Amino acid sequence: MSVVERPVWKEPSAGVNLADQSGEARLPQPAVVDTVEPGSIGEELGFQPGDKLLSINGVRPRDLIDLQWLVGVEELRLEVEDPDGTLHEVELEKEADEGLGLGFSEALFDGLRQCNNHCAFCFIDQQPPGHRSSLYLKDDDYRLSFLYGSYLTLTNLMAADWQRIEEQRLSPLFVSVHATDPALRSQLLVNPRAGLLLEQLAWFAERQLQIHAQVVVCPGLNDGAALERTLADLAGFAGGDWPAVLSAAVVPVGLTRFRPPEDGLVPVDRACARRVIAQVEPLQQQFLQNFGSRFAWLSDEWYLMAGLALPSRASYEQLPQQENGVGSIRAFLEAMEQATTHLPVALAQPRRVSWVVGQLVAEALQPAVERLNRVIGLELLLHGLPSPYWGQDQVVTGLLTGQDLIDGLAGKDLGEELLLPAVVLRQGEPVFLDDLTLEMVSQALPVPLRLVQGADEIVAACLVPEAVVP
Repeated sequence: MSVVERPVWKEPSAGVNLADQSGEARLPQPAVVDTVEPGSIGEELGFQPGDKLLSINGVRPRDLIDLQWLVGVEELRLEVEDPDGTLHEVELEKEADEGLGLGFSEALFDGLRQCNNHCAFCFIDQQPPGHRSSLYLKDDDYRLSFLYGSYLTLTNLMAADWQRIEEQRLSPLFVSVHATDPALRSQLLVNPRAGLLLEQLAWFAERQLQIHAQVVVCPGLNDGAALERTLADLAGFAGGDWPAVLSAAVVPVGLTRFRPPEDGLVPVDRACARRVIAQVEPLQQQFLQNFGSRFAWLSDEWYLMAGLALPSRASYEQLPQQENGVGSIRAFLEAMEQATTHLPVALAQPRRVSWVVGQLVAEALQPAVERLNRVIGLELLLHGLPSPYWGQDQVVTGLLTGQDLIDGLAGKDLGEELLLPAVVLRQGEPVFLDDLTLEMVSQALPVPLRLVQGADEIVAACLVPEAVVP
């Protein structure tokens, strides 16, 4: 589990047919318009939310990638269906690089390509039953990897998929490697096709296509010598003018209390975290000499679990794996430092507010809290919570559930308002990972909640009470 829980795609609506594991083609559903950009071609043509785009120049798009390709010509013939079922055909001319200005309710129109592996450490299988069905979908779709940076394993790709990746230049993709030794990777993924990884990386290299890699470390399985081999093999594709592997992220396995019994997995502890750090950091220096880049990075969790200081911001270079929790805390601390550069000396009216985060990151955020509390009249109370729901004491903020908040904040001093990071909610909707709603949690707490996103919003919320609209 990474430090930042990354929302990557809108969950499929009820009734969407998901692609089966055979890769059999499904007739794409219409692309349903969700938003229309003001002043766009779409607005000029009269598009409205709820309209269905059936085809472009006679071709039915399978996903947003197809749609972007199909509209990249000067002459278009659009087949559109109104919400009442009325069909229209619209013809237009435009600049080839000009879009329609339409947003759509789904990224995939022919269903989600799900995972065909059986990893013991899969987080999806470590959830309790009975929640919304979308939580149990195992995304292993190369199109979402290209569009949003979600990780895939390459084990469910058919010949047509490889051909499309090459023809449409779907690069970079984000690949969960875990191990490059064919037998070990097949064992970890419980899939014989997983052993083809090195051949697949060579395929990317031959076509000047690129990936970012991820290694989830399971102590006793793919750490130690196996981890060293994995990073060395990946680095073998990292040189030259057009490297096939752009970066590698090393993240710790996350285990919950709901995982199957006798799965053979061991949680990462402080000693393990320090061993992995001591192993990877020297490799970073070798890669820096060889490629001019550290190439392989440890997620922030390793340092937090090890009780060690985070590396400097410069050591993360361009933050190629920030969305995977590599340097995300360091980048946030940097943003907090910038946001607190010009604080007022004092507040016109005294203000006491609280801020809730995952217990794993609370200590790292304490310096930022102390800077804010130097403002006369301001008292910011930081509450770092464990997650009894997942059975983890050291948890990142994005995995806190509604029940974790209700139980963990009971009896605590919350001041006059609680600042709640928006990362704890499902993207775009006020629902937690345990299906409790924001309203339910708000009603259970004695103070109002204010959602915050990013350093600037947190600082602003500390300094200025939320406006009350009459």
